[in-house]
Amino acid sequence: MTYHRKSTDSQLTAVLLGSILMLFTFACSSEEKVSIDEQTQPDSFTFFDVGSTTLFSKSLRDQLGERLGSAAIEYRSIIDLDIEGKRLLPQHFTDVAELNTRLNSPLGERIEHNTIKLMYRYAGRKNLPFSYVEFMFSNYTKRPLFIKIKSKKDIADIIDTLKEKYGRPQMIPQKDTADRILYWKNNRDVFLVAVFTNRRGDLEYRMMIYFFDNLEELLATEEQERRVLEEKRKSAGKSAF
Repeated sequence: MTYHRKSTDSQLTAVLLGSILMLFTFACSSEEKVSIDEQTQPDSFTFFDVGSTTLFSKSLRDQLGERLGSAAIEYRSIIDLDIEGKRLLPQHFTDVAELNTRLNSPLGERIEHNTIKLMYRYAGRKNLPFSYVEFMFSNYTKRPLFIKIKSKKDIADIIDTLKEKYGRPQMIPQKDTADRILYWKNNRDVFLVAVFTNRRGDLEYRMMIYFFDNLEELLATEEQERRVLEEKRKSAGKSAF
């Protein structure tokens, strides 16, 4: 009887140890999985669910069309990252201004980039306060480079929503007390809201989301392409003699 009891106790101990070991292993693997998932979810500003890692596709275009109305599409475009006529970047966002300089010719020549541009001008028909929305994607990676949004309506409620989502913005006052720049930074991405007074004395709003790493990647790819073409041109010249 004593031997049987000891054997039973040993079996129970073994079962308990096995169960504890399985629970510990599961807990560790679950923690590891959560950690990996968190690492693969980069922080990003978004607009209608388009963020830095979103890929352009027909289904995405359809989804945006349902929300913003019909779109015009352009497959090669010039890129100007500055707010129209405002020259804000060189004064306040030098890193983005440097990218803008590299994307354009110092001689003012027209440089078209391998991009996909979606333009929405009828968002007002969807009861949205935007007069113009533009998404610019790289045609190499299909990822967004920047998003441009214009509005002539008061978007104070939208700014409040941005504050709730991204925290208190930094502010740069302008000469006119009504004009100001609000901006958020997330890693190297920038969400900029420019509020300014037009010639009629009415407030207008410009919003820009810059996906910095995606812009840098576009530049690196284009510069590599230019180097390859230059090497081919040199080789072709040498082979002629």
